[in-house]
Amino acid sequence: MSDEPKTLNSPSTLNRPVFAWSTGLILALVGYAALFPSQAADQFSTIQSSIITNAGWFYVTTVALILIFVAFLGLSRYGDIKLGPDHAEPAFNNKSWFAMLFSAGMGIGLMFFGVAEPVMHYMSPPVGEPGTVEAAKEAMKLTFFHWGLHAWAIYAIVALILAFFAYRHGLPLTLRSALYPLIGDRIHGPIGHAVDIFAIIGTVFGVATSLGFGVLQVNSGLHYLFDIDVSTQTQVVLIIAITALATLSVVSGLEKGIRRLSELNLLLAVGLMGLILVLGPTVLLLQTFVENTGSYLSEIVSKTFNLYAYDPTDWLGGWTLFYWGWWISWSPFVGMFIARISRGRTIRQFVMGVLFVPAGFTLAWMTVFGNSAIDLILHHGMAQLGTVISEDSSLALFVFLEQFPLSAVLSTIAMLMVVVFFVTSADSGSLVVDMLASGGNDRTPIWQRIYWAASIGVVAVVLLMAGGLSALQTAAIASALPFSLVLMLAGYGLLEALRVDLHKKDSQQAANLAPRVTRNPVSWQRRLRNMMQFPRRTHVNRFIDEVVYPAMESVLLELRKQGVEVLLTKDEETHRVRLEVLLGEEMDFEYEVRPRAYLRPSFVLGEEDEQDEESKYFRAEVHLREGGQDYDVMGWSQEQVLGDILDQYETHLHFLHMVRE
Repeated sequence: MSDEPKTLNSPSTLNRPVFAWSTGLILALVGYAALFPSQAADQFSTIQSSIITNAGWFYVTTVALILIFVAFLGLSRYGDIKLGPDHAEPAFNNKSWFAMLFSAGMGIGLMFFGVAEPVMHYMSPPVGEPGTVEAAKEAMKLTFFHWGLHAWAIYAIVALILAFFAYRHGLPLTLRSALYPLIGDRIHGPIGHAVDIFAIIGTVFGVATSLGFGVLQVNSGLHYLFDIDVSTQTQVVLIIAITALATLSVVSGLEKGIRRLSELNLLLAVGLMGLILVLGPTVLLLQTFVENTGSYLSEIVSKTFNLYAYDPTDWLGGWTLFYWGWWISWSPFVGMFIARISRGRTIRQFVMGVLFVPAGFTLAWMTVFGNSAIDLILHHGMAQLGTVISEDSSLALFVFLEQFPLSAVLSTIAMLMVVVFFVTSADSGSLVVDMLASGGNDRTPIWQRIYWAASIGVVAVVLLMAGGLSALQTAAIASALPFSLVLMLAGYGLLEALRVDLHKKDSQQAANLAPRVTRNPVSWQRRLRNMMQFPRRTHVNRFIDEVVYPAMESVLLELRKQGVEVLLTKDEETHRVRLEVLLGEEMDFEYEVRPRAYLRPSFVLGEEDEQDEESKYFRAEVHLREGGQDYDVMGWSQEQVLGDILDQYETHLHFLHMVRE
């Protein structure tokens, strides 16, 4: 899939009902929140309070089940299934993949809560005496709990559902595909449109409110560091600048823009964390990281299900349930972005990467910044740090960095990271919204990318100037309740689809098939000569035209005699040939042969050939519905190709038999 954008004159790819309704509803809701900010905030707050009071148990149970389910998928046999055809390879290397996961998932949150949250829990724990060693331990356990595996499991389940059905079953890469196990082809109608509209509105409001609140924090940091005025005018300029950078990034495409910014941010994050580790209490931080991790893992079950039912407290709604709602409300955006960059990985690779790598880095970050801040307050008399954080948490990071050598350098790096994190959130959000409004197509005209990137900035500016940011943030979090219900049902549907996929694999191994047609006996010398031949494209193309295609025609004619509907297609440009047996309500059979290029082995190349196009050789590879099968039929006789088609067809029929049982 190319990441290069089309030109301004490219035809539109818009799904018009989704685009029109999304734009209209966004205007209506922004208008309401801007014109009646207090009334909107009160109404949405009442809804959120009611959800926390009456459905907090459901949030807690849902997130727990999601974590268990994602871990199960990664550890079970389902982990071997690829998010894409069997022959697919990852589109991005691990470094780029991890960087984009980190930046889109929660990178900006670490900048503002890495210091603030541990200190706030330390100074005001849900139970126990504040300001003590026990409070410090509990503060880190709670911070790990909120920012650890649960958050990434929520993102992972959405991404898994979307990536599996989009890349494995050819459905559009939009949120509607999550409902395919529940409503089937009706996802292409009004229900699917409604789901995508919901996802667009949630993403635009989520990114816009984060951008709006974020520039308040950026402005506070700039005032603290450089005495720049805290004013609405300054904040509007910051939003415009960040939106402009995000627009340039999203226009550049995923490969050139978002990937490079994400890698830059990861590099800066590792550098800043490394400097704090070296300049701060190094040994203490290493010790606390080990102890924090052990405490987190040892108490993960009890904390996961703790509703403080026997000792009611407002703390749960203000922290844990708020986080769970926020992660779920962001999951359509972040999950879809993760799905977009994860094609070609197995479910096991995906789960290990999405669940453990970003979470591990996040927990290391929280230890380095959180424990350093608590150490300053607990052992070095820096009580004013806690006071500043209690009054204005947006200053936490900058006040904290002032306590270290090279504070100006550290604060400059931190400010640069904040800006780049906001840009990557805005551009990845714009990319996701553009895909949602285009039926999953990521090769869209430039104007569409600009439209959505600018829309997010305009929404943030309007709400910042008129008020209403809090109202829409509350509404976004409240929307997590209905979406969590959808997630539970879609997760069940994913499990059923994976079960069918495994049946297919089992049928290929367990089917009692007739023996394959054997090759004509040849001398060992001729067999060796065949092994040492590395055909060129023209040879493979001719073989497909003269041997494979006639074999498929023979099968087609025989099946049609038996009343079976069969299609045979040939691509004259690529020389791909495909035989499809249509089986009504059951899964169709597909058998395709396509040429594929490889570099010839070095032992058969002369020095003058090494850089030449002619150094490539080609194989005639078999592809089934689930992807490439990694074997070559080049040089087979027509009878042997016929035998292979029948073998695969018989395997498919056995698979359908197993599914019916």
